[in-house]
Amino acid sequence: MDYSWSIKYLTEFIGTALLIILGNGAVANVELKGTKAHGQTWMIIGWGYGVGVMLPALMFGNVSGNHINAGFTLGLAVAGLFPWAHVLPYLIAQLLGAIFGQLVVVAVYLPFYRKTENPNAILGSFSTIAAVDDGTKQTRVASLINGSANEFVGSFILFFGAMGLTKLFFGSETIPYLTQSYVSQGAKATDATVVMLSKQFAFPGLSIAHMALGFLVMVLVSSLGGPTGPGLNTGRDFGPRLVHWLLPKSVLGQAKGDSKWWYAPVPFLMPILAGIAAISLFKLIYL
Repeated sequence: MDYSWSIKYLTEFIGTALLIILGNGAVANVELKGTKAHGQTWMIIGWGYGVGVMLPALMFGNVSGNHINAGFTLGLAVAGLFPWAHVLPYLIAQLLGAIFGQLVVVAVYLPFYRKTENPNAILGSFSTIAAVDDGTKQTRVASLINGSANEFVGSFILFFGAMGLTKLFFGSETIPYLTQSYVSQGAKATDATVVMLSKQFAFPGLSIAHMALGFLVMVLVSSLGGPTGPGLNTGRDFGPRLVHWLLPKSVLGQAKGDSKWWYAPVPFLMPILAGIAAISLFKLIYL
């Protein structure tokens, strides 16, 4: 079924909101004082972000493409795989979805924000922080360098992997054969028929591919999350950081600290640059 662009924009909003609720919600559960999982394993966070990507992908992959990431949208557009006319509405929908999702997290964990005494624990449930940052200006350069490397590498793997999983998934080579075989048995080979059959034959493989995408995110958080969080997503960091900056101490508690805007360019720019590089390279090699 083909959906209107307005439905696709709404779907990007919903998908991004789900990502933030499940991902940042997991961080809040581990980091905020007094929660059931306070101080527990990092894998709770890995599962939160992994399922936070997997669930919208399985729900909405056939609607909007489930970009839920500005780096993916811009990377596809630069590579000529997504129309530029719809880039800005996608980015706005993703940003608003991230803001809405973060507000839901705040509402759910409100009493625990007020109990928490560590400002980094509060900020960490909104946006990324470089682990080498100790609150002094002396560590900012190291934070920016290490954070940039971490975010670029992690985002590159995410986008290159996402393209491979959804374009080259195991069994995808059989789709043209099955489609043509079905048509040769008597179906009229109209463009609409070929498109419909291609989607029908591709569905099982793509479903598994989108599940694997969630595990890819989970392992990226587990393996490369130590230095920064990580963000791997422009709107996922910028939108919640904006919410953190705007909400007063009367909401987040007296321990609310700096929103660390000096670091914000790293998780804002690196996923975009990595998305353009990864998707362009993937197209050059495989498409």
